[in-house]
Amino acid sequence: MPISRRELLQAAGRGVVAVTAAAPAAVLAACSGGARPRPRPLFEAATPPPAARQDWVQLRSRLAGTLILPGEPAYESARRSYNPLFDERRPAAVARCVRTQDVQLCVEAAAASRLPIAARGGGHSYAGYSTPEQGLVADLAGMAGVEVRPDGTAVVGAGARLLDVYVALARAGRCLPAGSCPTVGIAGLTLGGGVGVLARKLGLTCDWLISAQVVTADALVRTAAESSEPDLFWALRGGGGGNLGVVTSFTFRTAPAPDLTVFSLRFPAGAVAGVLGSWQEWAPAAPDELWSNCIVSAGTPPACRVGGCFAGPATVLEPLLDELVRKSGARPASRLSQEKTYLEAMLYFGGCSRRTLAQCRLEGDGEGRLAREAFVASSRIMARPAGDPAQVAAALDRTPGIDVLFDALGGAVSRLAPAATAFPHRTALATVQIYAATDSTHRPQAARAVAEVGSALAALLGTGAYVNYIDPALPDSASACYGPNLDRLRAIARRYDPGGVFAFPQGLTGA
Repeated sequence: MPISRRELLQAAGRGVVAVTAAAPAAVLAACSGGARPRPRPLFEAATPPPAARQDWVQLRSRLAGTLILPGEPAYESARRSYNPLFDERRPAAVARCVRTQDVQLCVEAAAASRLPIAARGGGHSYAGYSTPEQGLVADLAGMAGVEVRPDGTAVVGAGARLLDVYVALARAGRCLPAGSCPTVGIAGLTLGGGVGVLARKLGLTCDWLISAQVVTADALVRTAAESSEPDLFWALRGGGGGNLGVVTSFTFRTAPAPDLTVFSLRFPAGAVAGVLGSWQEWAPAAPDELWSNCIVSAGTPPACRVGGCFAGPATVLEPLLDELVRKSGARPASRLSQEKTYLEAMLYFGGCSRRTLAQCRLEGDGEGRLAREAFVASSRIMARPAGDPAQVAAALDRTPGIDVLFDALGGAVSRLAPAATAFPHRTALATVQIYAATDSTHRPQAARAVAEVGSALAALLGTGAYVNYIDPALPDSASACYGPNLDRLRAIARRYDPGGVFAFPQGLTGA
């Protein structure tokens, strides 16, 4: 059976967190760069044209893919995203795109009729932004090919999910630093930055991007790279959030696939202060080959576990784990370390195994096979160590159902300046995800609890946030997510999407 996000968190107790991507499947943005003339934009001024009635018959006749409208048999499954809490959203249409020209037609139609549009890959947007109410969904699941070239570069369709990316790369003996949730889309992950289990050794997913094919607001296809559209290329690496364009394919550098040792230390309830206090010193000082997270689960008292992976043998890892245990003053209730191949480790982190690979490869093909989980979530950035880790434990006392996931940064992530890409949190110690599984009945209570924990953590750690865990309730979310890069991103948005084709509540043109 498909695994849930809660089960992924439990898998994290065996070794690592489920890193997800909040952004709609493809995204975002910037202004034209380089010496060649800029293509003529669809809109010459910021004033949008008047709304018009969309001609769905004409759009359907021009698409190579399929267009699904309300009332048609496939609509109820086609409109659904990963999170059932957004099942009340009813888009005006879902276009299953199979080629770049389909995306161009969708953008052109949305711009002409002033219809909201969003791209969808994995459908994991934490705010449900990939399913706009009475808007057009450009579903990219049909553009999911992965080609690994002889030189080690990989061309990945924007509808690809991480599991299929990992399988294709592993067959070629290659790897790409990325997340662990198998159904997350490569596009949303990359465009928001891309925190994953090899981040300290290899950096963020966006750091390995060579170029991207992007359909911009004027329905033109552009190649964003260092030598072509450099501002667009800068913004694509961390600007996230569904802004200013639809990426249809990525070209990545890849690295030789390393063998990994996965590990998990599960500590008894009541040990949070000692373990988290030690982890926040131990993790940044560890070799770059070691990535870890610390997951604190609410309760009376809260409990915690530390998991991760090491790019090397268990014999080198074990003394490092001994050091953490010694510093924490807490004896683990369980301890595990296992040597695995790259693909085996990725499947392990995602709660899969080679025996269940077919079950984990969930295409979201409109037949109800998409693994789903109802949850509310938010994030913070650990800009500084918690001065009193016991206060973190106190914030989670008597708030059942919440997990707080500290995912280590540092290492290769910190070797780029915050302004080198749009991802601004290069100097941070960790990203922090606040997650609560819930249902529609208990959603208000879960949202309040997540917000309360988030406010407490902001006071202890800093007010930053990760755009891939986008939260509509987060105060001043644009500044929190983009930090010192916000002004540049907004300037790009004003120049590149003056008609607000890709505007949404937390977008750069709607913020």
